[in-house]
Amino acid sequence: MKTATLSATLLLAGNMAFAEVENYVIDTEGAHASIEFQTKHLGYSWLTGRFNEFTGNFSYDTENPANSSISVDINVDSIDSNHAERDKHLRSDEYLQTKKFPDAKFVSTKITPNEDGSLTIAGDFTLHGVTKTISFNATQVGTGPDPWGGYRRGFTGSTSIRFSDYGYTFLLGPATTAAEITLNIEGIRQ
Repeated sequence: MKTATLSATLLLAGNMAFAEVENYVIDTEGAHASIEFQTKHLGYSWLTGRFNEFTGNFSYDTENPANSSISVDINVDSIDSNHAERDKHLRSDEYLQTKKFPDAKFVSTKITPNEDGSLTIAGDFTLHGVTKTISFNATQVGTGPDPWGGYRRGFTGSTSIRFSDYGYTFLLGPATTAAEITLNIEGIRQ
């Protein structure tokens, strides 16, 4: 009897641990997520913008965040710097070459919880046909039920990428060598 009880307890404990991993789809259709960027223009000001079309999902292990993961696909052609002619120029072969490289992708490879509750999310980022390892510093914004009977979890994170790492040779002035990227996501639990 003790063996059966111990086996049942271990099975229940295993199921409880498994139940801690939650799967989410990033709510891009409801405009509750964004991928924003900024880069220096001629070294005098900031050029800011966003990518309007992307999809993604993430899993989150509430007991052990290191077991979590995230994947995001970005339509690079959806770049929006709030200026139609500039966006057309940025999509061109002189800059982003979106006809040849229409997509970018981030897939996490390691998530490290930090003492302050934040996360360091490392992963492979593919842009312009080049894949490099980057890392985001991320924090959870909040979690809980939504008004429609669902459950949501949100994070914000930021990183910086150097254009030369992805084979880009263009410059918007000598100070324009990198872009700062901010990812704000709200996921709907599945």
